[in-house]
Amino acid sequence: MADDIILLDFWSSPFAMRVRIALAEKGIEYEAREEDLSNKSSLLLKMNPVHKQIPVLIHKGRPVCESLIIVQYIDEVWSHKSPLLPSHPYHRANAKFWADFADKKIYPTGKLVWGATGEVQEAAKKELIESMKVLEGELGDKPYFGGESFGFTDVALIPFYTWFYSLETCGDFSIIANCPNLVAWAKRCMQRESVSKSLPDQYKVYCFLMELKKKFEAK
Repeated sequence: MADDIILLDFWSSPFAMRVRIALAEKGIEYEAREEDLSNKSSLLLKMNPVHKQIPVLIHKGRPVCESLIIVQYIDEVWSHKSPLLPSHPYHRANAKFWADFADKKIYPTGKLVWGATGEVQEAAKKELIESMKVLEGELGDKPYFGGESFGFTDVALIPFYTWFYSLETCGDFSIIANCPNLVAWAKRCMQRESVSKSLPDQYKVYCFLMELKKKFEAK
C-alpha cells in the first residue's frame, strides 16, 4: 500500500502536518519524502509545477496538491474509516469555511507575529488575537469544531498549535489568557495519536522559525 502513496513533506510545515494527520486518522501507510525547500527535488517540481510547494500527495503516480484539497481527497478516497467531513452539505460547507479562515487569518498574521517587529508585529498580534477569539466563539463548549467528533476543521487548525510558543514568545502575550477554550481544544486534539505523532515539538519549531527570521533579516 505504501508503494502507491508518497507524501512530499517538510517537517515544520503546518500544511504538511494536516496531511500527515489525515493519513494517520485513516490508518493509511505511505512513504514520506522530506523535501529540501532550498533545493527542491525534481519529483516535487514535476508533481507540482504550478506552485512548486509541499505538501504533495502522490497516489498511484498522480499528484494531489494544496493541503485542504489533499485532506478532502483522502477523506473521499478512504471513506470507510474516520470520516473527517460531515455528510450534511451545510455542515460540510461550514467546516470548509473555518478551515479557509485558518489559511486567510491565522497563517498570514501568525507569520508576522513571529517574523516581524515594531508596529507591523503589534498590528498583526492584535489581529491574530481577534481571529483567535472568533475561533473561540465558534468552538464554544464543543469538544471539537464539528461537535463531538474530530474532523476537517480540527485537522486544518491544530497544526498551528506548534506555533503557539513562538507566537507568545515573539509577541509577548498569552494565548491561554485570551482564548482558554481554544488552548483546551488544542490539548484535547494532542491526546489523539494521529495528532501527537504528526506535530513536531513547539520549541523545535521556535528554533527553526528564529533561524528562518535571521535569514530573512540578513537579506
